[in-house]
Amino acid sequence: MTFLSHVINGISLGSVYAIIALGYTMVYGIAKMLNFAHGDVIMVGAYVCFLATTRFGLNPLFGILMAMLVCTILGILIERLAYKPLRQAPALAVLITAIGVSSFLQNLAQLLWTSNPKVFTSVVGNGSIKFFDEQLTISHVTLVIIAVCIAIMVGLTLFTQNSKIGKAMRACSEDKNAAQLMGINVDSTISVTFAIGSALAAVAGVLLCSVYNTLTPTTGSMPGIKAFTAAVFGGIGSIPGAFLGGILLGIIEILAKAYISTQLSDAVVFLVLIIVLIVKPTGLLGKKVSEKV
Repeated sequence: MTFLSHVINGISLGSVYAIIALGYTMVYGIAKMLNFAHGDVIMVGAYVCFLATTRFGLNPLFGILMAMLVCTILGILIERLAYKPLRQAPALAVLITAIGVSSFLQNLAQLLWTSNPKVFTSVVGNGSIKFFDEQLTISHVTLVIIAVCIAIMVGLTLFTQNSKIGKAMRACSEDKNAAQLMGINVDSTISVTFAIGSALAAVAGVLLCSVYNTLTPTTGSMPGIKAFTAAVFGGIGSIPGAFLGGILLGIIEILAKAYISTQLSDAVVFLVLIIVLIVKPTGLLGKKVSEKV
């Protein structure tokens, strides 16, 4: 039962990584840019929910909705002010800008909320359910995280497959110039992508802090890096790949902590990524794309 418990905890952690990775993979799939400030949007969402529930006494559900709203606006502002002017710039310029935005958000958070850790109360509660004559205990927050991840994955897949804006996003991911010739507003589509990814980051931030109960201005840094790793692991640009990569990454990390070493767990995670990319450079579900020259 101990192994099964570790696997379930790994799926829970991996579900958070998957939700964050969806933001990375959507932005890269459509805009072909890596938004390394995405991890800090997670932190902003968690702080907004924390303030809404503690300082203003709002219901946790309203706190989550408030966090999603603020992060959606923040995502659109980041895209419009930082990335849109660099649409035709070299990838290195975009990467440096993303690092700059990340640093700006972290320092702004320190000015607004100080660097002292905040105790984040779980929005789900501390209850648990016991199985197999109480040999296996699963917390409510674990079940909620897994359920939310599955719901987001299914909803996002249906959205991209059936909605008008979803089809526009898929067209832009294939060829932005051809999509523009067909009458699709590429700028608006990219802004919507950033908005959706940032809203999902807010949800992930709240769920992550509900598990670990600590919130600081650097809370989103390492989860953001690991979620990016999950997106690459699964095949960046692929929504199912982000989901699969996140789940596998979470399981590998928890099993490494349990059976190898807590200090070496991150090294094991990145070692597995390197091995996968050597065998399959496009990731588990990534597709090889031919570029015309």
